[in-house]
Amino acid sequence: MEKTPNLSTEPGTRGPGPDPERAGFVRLGLYFYLAIFVLTLLVALLLDRPLLFASAGAAEAGIAWTRDVGVGLAAAGLVIALSALLTEHTRMGERLAAGLAQLIGPLRLRDCLVLAAASAIGEEALFRGLLQPLVGWVAASLLFGFAHFAPRRELMPWTGFAIAAGFGLGALFDGTGNLVAPVVAHAGVNAVNLRLLARRAEGSPESV
Repeated sequence: MEKTPNLSTEPGTRGPGPDPERAGFVRLGLYFYLAIFVLTLLVALLLDRPLLFASAGAAEAGIAWTRDVGVGLAAAGLVIALSALLTEHTRMGERLAAGLAQLIGPLRLRDCLVLAAASAIGEEALFRGLLQPLVGWVAASLLFGFAHFAPRRELMPWTGFAIAAGFGLGALFDGTGNLVAPVVAHAGVNAVNLRLLARRAEGSPESV
């Protein structure tokens, strides 16, 4: 007798339940970003540097939550719109989206949100909170881009986009004086784009 497929019971989802391989991918991502954050925090403590703020003066000024969250969301919306235009109207953008979708595979909305938050906090703490005050805006942005290097031809533009994003996130950090805006922008971009890529992967033969 043929077995009935295991259907997900998560509200708002359809189709097969979570793939154990994908669940392992999500856990690995969480461990990776947690390790980055913990190591970054330890180095900041050893150097006696304010990880959340760009400078001692910015730490004294504190966080303007409405402004900083609003600026981060606006920046995220701009990047998401630009990436959508490139994907829809350029061959390079289409190939890049297809390659990234094949790489990450199908993910649930919950997984996209968790990975987006973890990557934003871990990477912004390292590249903006720790490195930018030490090595400068340009060097930190380039390092951020090269950290996203992928040795596949169709994924090469991802490095260039990451460098551009690094400059933008670094500008948010310097402009607001703290990590709130860059973390919000980074998390917003990753959450939306990961979900779009996951949905693309769900309909791709390569992801089955």
